[in-house]
Amino acid sequence: MNQKLNPLLVIAGGVFFFLMLLSSQITVTIKPGERAIIFRKFTTGLDKEHIMPPGFHFIAPWNEVFIYEVKEQKVEESMDILDKNGLSMNIEITVRFNPKYDQIGFLHEEFGKSYIDRLVIPEVRSSARKVMGRYEAEEIYSTKRNEVESAIIEETKAVLAGNNVDVKALLIRSIRLPEKIRQAIDDKLKQEQEANAYRYRLDKESSEAERKRIAAVGEAAANKIINSSLTESLLKMRGIEATIELSKSNNSKVVIIGSGEDGMPLILND
Repeated sequence: MNQKLNPLLVIAGGVFFFLMLLSSQITVTIKPGERAIIFRKFTTGLDKEHIMPPGFHFIAPWNEVFIYEVKEQKVEESMDILDKNGLSMNIEITVRFNPKYDQIGFLHEEFGKSYIDRLVIPEVRSSARKVMGRYEAEEIYSTKRNEVESAIIEETKAVLAGNNVDVKALLIRSIRLPEKIRQAIDDKLKQEQEANAYRYRLDKESSEAERKRIAAVGEAAANKIINSSLTESLLKMRGIEATIELSKSNNSKVVIIGSGEDGMPLILND
């Protein structure tokens, strides 16, 4: 027997089906390590102040959400640069960064989701070229590599911080010079190391000679003081004291009084 369907059930079913169709447009899930901003098409436009945290959110189907990864990210770049003297070299750089959590609305307004290609990479390249152009290839390759890295990261930080991106670290992974230049620099560094080692040995030997000279001068001065204090009377007194101490020994001995030089007692062991 046919039964009439409950109108309420039909309406509820229709609403549920409609909501299922719209579910992908009225809800958004933001994962850990992400933040989002919303663009309200018919009202206030891009909401730069309100940052959506991780979690499940309902949105109006006509609004648009832009999700940003705010975890630390890494970019690796290879570039050709010129040193202070116009010498060409190739360097590989790694930079670690992340967008400022609470400023992604302003970052989006200025550069959009492609801010890495539009902002980060160009600024890293520009800073690297400006800094390395102040040094010679030999300095970048060997003696001032850490100084160059620090200078690049400081200049990059200053620019990107003003555009709502934090630079965490920057590393020069490799520097490739023309083979002849690299070999010449390596040879020069080897010669400098050998010269430094030779100077170290000379300094060490000179220090040892000075130490011995000072010790000899001190010993001579001490002997001079001792000799100046050894009068005849003092020597006789010390001799008598030594004789008395020896006479107390249990060992058998012969004592001849007044037989030594200057009348000092002479003790002979048996």
